[in-house]
Amino acid sequence: MATTVFGEVAAQYDDVRPGYPAEMADALAGYIGGTPELIAEIGAGTGKGTELFSRLGAPMLCVEPDPRMAEHLRAKFPRAEVVSSDFEGWAPSRPLPVLAGTLIWHLLDPAARCVRAHGLLDEDGVLALIGRKHSFADEEQRVAVDAAFATEHYPVVDRGAEWIVADLRDSGLFDDVRVLRFDSDLALPTEAYLRMVQTFSPFRLREPAAQERLLGAIRDAVEATGGVMRMRLETTLNLGRRLSLGQG
Repeated sequence: MATTVFGEVAAQYDDVRPGYPAEMADALAGYIGGTPELIAEIGAGTGKGTELFSRLGAPMLCVEPDPRMAEHLRAKFPRAEVVSSDFEGWAPSRPLPVLAGTLIWHLLDPAARCVRAHGLLDEDGVLALIGRKHSFADEEQRVAVDAAFATEHYPVVDRGAEWIVADLRDSGLFDDVRVLRFDSDLALPTEAYLRMVQTFSPFRLREPAAQERLLGAIRDAVEATGGVMRMRLETTLNLGRRLSLGQG
């Protein structure tokens, strides 16, 4: 399944995926109103989000379905409790004050994810989800690289940068729903960008021959447009408080 395709490249994922600015942690702390008793993070991966959430100084409970990613996570955060489970099968021992996740919401069942998250939170629990859209800082390069992806019918889904907050609002299960934007630019040499592509779930799900053809097409496109991939990272912090049933 899509949530367990990253284990083969756990170290690579940790190396090439960009992290998150410290001010996101400050914004989350301000929304929560201080340091919570616990932050439970689903789909924690190698800990890119854990690095950010741990800045709040709360105990961390990290849930990760891929045992290879969980092993990497335990090595990086020995003080965190790491549970090897998927979101659907995980049963915490008590309602949660904060449920967090990074680049995981799109991998969960759209019909169940909001209901499941609502059911896991305590009365005033906070849901905090980080989303990121990888866009382009250069239009000519966008056209060339998009064409390269299209050679292998790579699925390009443009949900927009703020689709998560729309999902929370539409569910009717959360109050005080808001989104904060933290956008930045990132320049990567060709080979560094190709290493990042190899950590994307649609790439990992393809056959090895198709992966190699895709990497070759992307390499040619980036080299033809300067040899540096100029990316725009549209990062969002999506927040909501559990709405009690019958309220609102």
